[in-house]
Amino acid sequence: MTAATLGVPLPGAAAPSRGGSKKVLPGFNLTLGYTLLYLSLIVLIPLSALVFKTFTLTGAQFWAAIASPRVLASYRLTFGASLIAATVNAVFGLLVAWVLVRYNFPGKKIVDALVDLPFALPTAVAGIALTALLAGNGWLGQYLEPLGIKLAFNRNGVVIALIFIGLPFVVRTVQPVLEDNERELEEAAMCLGANRWQTFIHVIFPAVAPALLTGFAMAFARAIGEYGSVIFIAGNVPMVSEITPLVIIGKLEQYDYAGATAVATVMLVMSFVLLLVINGLQGWQRRRSGGT
Repeated sequence: MTAATLGVPLPGAAAPSRGGSKKVLPGFNLTLGYTLLYLSLIVLIPLSALVFKTFTLTGAQFWAAIASPRVLASYRLTFGASLIAATVNAVFGLLVAWVLVRYNFPGKKIVDALVDLPFALPTAVAGIALTALLAGNGWLGQYLEPLGIKLAFNRNGVVIALIFIGLPFVVRTVQPVLEDNERELEEAAMCLGANRWQTFIHVIFPAVAPALLTGFAMAFARAIGEYGSVIFIAGNVPMVSEITPLVIIGKLEQYDYAGATAVATVMLVMSFVLLLVINGLQGWQRRRSGGT
């Protein structure tokens, strides 16, 4: 079988014209159609049904459903705790990824595997485990509560649960970037007189910043919709430690489907806007890094 038979151009042969060249991916139109169909069935149609159900409410009913004091308090707790948890995970996730990439120590593979534990662990199990650890009669809580440190059945418990489930997103996003980062640039910066802190700020951090923002966004989005691990440790007191997903579940249990979809629509819109903002920051960071 010759090269011409296989369609491989011979040395010195003219390249085929652009108009007659075939697509790199055969069946592109078919695969694109299947992709759009799959995304429509899994994502767009369910979300559209959510929005259409909300349209059954009048303007006054919609506003009453989404702006009651109880629901507003749940918004503040959900988004505030998610922001705190994602910020903590961004800092300590970067630290964990740094240790796993840059250092060798006994038990490193075990620590690396433990990072993925929140991925595999059912969220309800995580909530029960955290409650058994931090409650007033728990392994750790029995020593902390006499000191006035209460970490369970309040807002602190919500933040801790969200930190637990969000840490792997940051670590697994930043870790590959640190592994691919060129050590020669760091050595060059040190040879030019930069100390460790200056090397990190001007050489390492710009390279990992887009990945860190991505991990932050993923941890934040995951925390906003978390339910299973939070309800066991939050206390679920209205106006105090009740998250928005629990409010939605409560409305569904009361057969207030339109009210539940109204609150869910607000969560959907706010999450989408926040992700757009974070994606815009990522694009700006990439352009800034590429231009420097």
